Amino acid sequence: MKTMRALLGSSLALLFATFIHATASAQTPRYVDPAMDAALLPDGDPSSVLTDSGDTQIVRFRNWWRIYPGRTIEAGDAVRQLPMSPADFSQLRYEVDGETYSLDDYKLNYHTAGLLVLKDGDIKHEFYGMGNDEDTRWISFSMSKSVTSMLLGAAIKDGYINSVEDKVSDYLPLLRNSSYDDATLRDVLQMASGVAWNEDYTDMNSDVASYPGLDLVAMINYLGNKERVAEPGQVFNYNTGETDLVGAIVRAAIGNNLSSYLQYKIWQPYGMEADAVWSTHGPAGERGGCCLNVTLRDYGRIGLFALNDGVLPDGTRVLPEGWMEESTTPSPASDGYGYLWWLPGDGTFDARGIFGQGIHINPESNLVIVVLSAWTHAGAGGTVSQAHRVAMYNAIDEFLAD
Repeated sequence: MKTMRALLGSSLALLFATFIHATASAQTPRYVDPAMDAALLPDGDPSSVLTDSGDTQIVRFRNWWRIYPGRTIEAGDAVRQLPMSPADFSQLRYEVDGETYSLDDYKLNYHTAGLLVLKDGDIKHEFYGMGNDEDTRWISFSMSKSVTSMLLGAAIKDGYINSVEDKVSDYLPLLRNSSYDDATLRDVLQMASGVAWNEDYTDMNSDVASYPGLDLVAMINYLGNKERVAEPGQVFNYNTGETDLVGAIVRAAIGNNLSSYLQYKIWQPYGMEADAVWSTHGPAGERGGCCLNVTLRDYGRIGLFALNDGVLPDGTRVLPEGWMEESTTPSPASDGYGYLWWLPGDGTFDARGIFGQGIHINPESNLVIVVLSAWTHAGAGGTVSQAHRVAMYNAIDEFLAD
């Protein structure tokens, strides 16, 4: 009898797990007709993004550049082509916690608005969901941090910045005699300034939910008045406000805005296909830690630029030689983080956004994967959604290697 009960319990557990998986797989794909966007535009409160749901979330993510102030990054006449060489991923499977999933499962269950797979520069897979198409600009969230990191590298190559050992206050005098007095550019690139910050997306009183991101001077003063809780370089603490400082540092060094610098150093020379928009701190400078609005294919080209160590198609070097290797070397404070790049620990590196945006780069297999999403809950890592994203990346890599 005891054995029978155990068997019955195991069978019920298996049946329940199967039901949950089937229910998730049977859900209806989210969709909003882009023709309805103008009528459905949400309010401009930036903190609302942390509580958005349903159609409102989709409309905000693909119209962020319409809702908030920003600067246009213009594409040039020459476009870096991405040849079509599609692969059949219908048999691809990945596993998380003993359950097996397909690529279509991932797209549906993790609210995918776009997926692009580039192998050797060719398009192996291109998918659009939620009403998006190849002209849709989707919000980057924190993927822009990695772009800001590359612009700082470009500023070093151009001689505007001496090195990552320079002090933050050398470029931002407002931070002299503040908590950032001893912090270097390397420290803030590695999110290890030692300055207190709360990045809790579920707490509307946290720093990330309440700091004055639409006022550049107020933001700098806000950060400078935070308590220093550790020595610079010693403790990793994910800090979006601090990466806004990195953007302010680059602007101060080059004497120009980030959008123009990106346009003339990378966007046009590399052959991006479409205009992009970078959201700003109100009427002031761009948000170094957030809010590029870019098409799926151009996110892919950003990944290719990083994969090629910041060298243009004509051989011109934009980033210092070895900058990407330095940027993707684990920091003393975190094995999983470099200069605003996430490091899975297997030789790959990622740009990530809190609602499932990602650019995954594997130099060894010459692979770039871009995923644009509208996860129902924000997460910087360590979530079930993140586990699925990593497993999906690895499965695609292995599938194309066979």
